[in-house]
Amino acid sequence: MAKRVAIIASSGGIETAYKVLNIAMAATATDAEVTIFFTFDGLNIIHKDAENLLTFAAGNEHYAEGFKKANIPSLSQMLQMAVESGVKLIACQMTMDVAGLQKEHFIDGVEVGGAVTFLDFAYDADVTVTF
Repeated sequence: MAKRVAIIASSGGIETAYKVLNIAMAATATDAEVTIFFTFDGLNIIHKDAENLLTFAAGNEHYAEGFKKANIPSLSQMLQMAVESGVKLIACQMTMDVAGLQKEHFIDGVEVGGAVTFLDFAYDADVTVTF
């Protein structure tokens, strides 16, 4: 049976996006089943306009050049790789309702669900990570 990794992304910012996707992609590389639950500011990571919504935290702008020098894929490329690798992306229905967001605001491959949808996966997870 494959390992299961449950990730909660509740913070925004480009740093968080890369941390979430780095862990997800590393887990899929080890044949783990991965689900990411995006809630509150974490929804910005999967938003179609993420490149404009996500910024580096004050004082971390220097990482932008490091990402370029290290040839790190863009956020949209990383999300596409995650979807293609079978990572399940769940947008929190409650947060969407509160923020007035619709499924159309998010990239293709995102499922809308509530906490119970995520918990159905997380109850059997071997690892749970929160960002």
